[in-house]
Amino acid sequence: MESFLFQATIYLGAAVIAVPFAARMGLGSVLGYLAAGIFIGPITGLVGTETQDLQHFAEFGVVMMLFLIGLELEPRVLWNMRDRLIGLGGLQITVTTTLIMGGAMAMGYAWNVAFAIGMIFALSSTAIVLQTLSEKGLMQTNGGRSTFSVLLTQDIAVIPMLAILPLLAITATATIAPDGSLVRTADHEDAHHAMSLVDGLPGWGVTLVTLGAVAAVILTGIFLTRPVFRYIHHARLREMYTALALLMVVSIAVLMSLVGLSPALGTFLAGVVLANSEFRHELESDLEPFKGLLLGLFFITVGAGIDFGLFFREPVFILSLTVGVMLIKGIVLYGLSVLFKIKGKDRWLFALGLAQAGEFGFILISFSGQQGVLSPGLSSQLLLIVALSMLITPLLFIIYEIASRRITDGHDMADDDVDEQGTVIIAGIGRFGQIVNRLVQSAGFSTVVIDNDLSTVQMMRTFGFKGYFGDPTRPDLLKAAGLDDARVLVVAIDDKKMANTLVTYARKTRPDLHIIARARDRVHAYELNAAGANDIVRELFDSSLRAGRYALENLGLSEFEANEAETFFYEHDRAAIRELSAFWKPGVALRDNADYVARAKELNNDLETALAEKQQSGEETRDAKKRRGGR
Repeated sequence: MESFLFQATIYLGAAVIAVPFAARMGLGSVLGYLAAGIFIGPITGLVGTETQDLQHFAEFGVVMMLFLIGLELEPRVLWNMRDRLIGLGGLQITVTTTLIMGGAMAMGYAWNVAFAIGMIFALSSTAIVLQTLSEKGLMQTNGGRSTFSVLLTQDIAVIPMLAILPLLAITATATIAPDGSLVRTADHEDAHHAMSLVDGLPGWGVTLVTLGAVAAVILTGIFLTRPVFRYIHHARLREMYTALALLMVVSIAVLMSLVGLSPALGTFLAGVVLANSEFRHELESDLEPFKGLLLGLFFITVGAGIDFGLFFREPVFILSLTVGVMLIKGIVLYGLSVLFKIKGKDRWLFALGLAQAGEFGFILISFSGQQGVLSPGLSSQLLLIVALSMLITPLLFIIYEIASRRITDGHDMADDDVDEQGTVIIAGIGRFGQIVNRLVQSAGFSTVVIDNDLSTVQMMRTFGFKGYFGDPTRPDLLKAAGLDDARVLVVAIDDKKMANTLVTYARKTRPDLHIIARARDRVHAYELNAAGANDIVRELFDSSLRAGRYALENLGLSEFEANEAETFFYEHDRAAIRELSAFWKPGVALRDNADYVARAKELNNDLETALAEKQQSGEETRDAKKRRGGR
């Protein structure tokens, strides 16, 4: 136990020191994590062989990241991206694999080994690239979206790659274990697949079991998620949502492993299935902290696991191979950017951002070694090349930033953000919020609705309106719902304290955001005004005005006169609210605030006087009309 706590202290301490320093230097968090791993591993030796075991655990960060990516992609969005996924992403994988395979064969490797090497280096680092793009605000650019499309295609391509690699193992090979014993490939397979649902099955049986596992993930996401969430919701315990989110990711990863598929791709599929669910933002918020921490741990283990001994024995050879791989990928990416009309800064972002090898390369190298496709010595070299290319990647982004300052025809952020300019976030979807949501949507604007009442959200979905379950005051949930890009926030929450908290946070986070808030009463209106709301609507005020107008019409006033009286009263009341806000004192009852009461009486007298004068003026106008009509 003491050893585990000591190791945890080393990893966390290194991250806490290195990552903020790297971020302040403008190097990005990924380079900070890698540097921390290098320091505690190869440089100081504070951690040892346990890093490899820890890396398998840390790979759940990649698994969670792909689940969260899937949550952001509705099936309709994936279909709309088909041209980039199949064209841009498919060509990148095919051309890169072919060129690197040719280079490996030129170096004397057999075709099957060269093919495996080509597939390994065709992949890029989803973890590093997406995190860096998000940190630097480049995800919404054309280059960022093109980069994401290629990464998504690569992640999906891991499934057929894992299926192809066993076919490349022409014969079972024998290797020398560290203890000097002779170990055959089959022994590795038995050790690796101690638990499997497909071992010993014929080819058609493996196919059926694999398809059944994929179908189980899809059907569970469609039919079982909502009943389970309803069950958890009744417990009213915040930690149960986190436990359920972790259970979903871990169980899907286990199932995919049992049938020989990539756990990351299985969770990605589950995320896509749940992209239309009302629990999407809740899942995002629950898993985001774990994803970030595990991804950071993954990068630390990558840095700590770099074999600098092998590097220093053959530094020129290893560096040449690393640069060669990145150069080949960069040329392919640049050519595709020209073919697909990616221009200016976006072209360089696309070419430099994807030039490295990726974390799935570690998985493919390990799996290839287990299948006897790669020898242990070659596997060590490939692992080092992958790690070095990932280590260089943050520096490539720095080079991109320097070069992009000299390019004038870069990406147009305004054009790229057009889709987000109509976004309206509605917090609370009771009777008030429903009307706002329907009106805004009917005018052609998109809305994101969040409410912490599960039954209300489910009822909305029954009638075809999309909504998400979760606490609207949580900053991480608001960020997932698009607070950074929204134009309008409508606060329609029943709870006064929650509404005030939400308005205060939103105003602090987005000074330019237009906030419309529902007030329970006049005092609540003062509180919301102090919190920073732009427009405040008392929940019964407008309906009471309409009722009063109907009363005036039935008392003999014409529709025009009643409407004039209603409008005059409305404008006077809004002006009074603004003026009386200066006299309002938090925590002091209105009746105990002498200055407030005195000014309120004056304003009320002014209103009565103005209404009387307006009524008298109206009567004189009517009499004049009658006299003119009589003549």
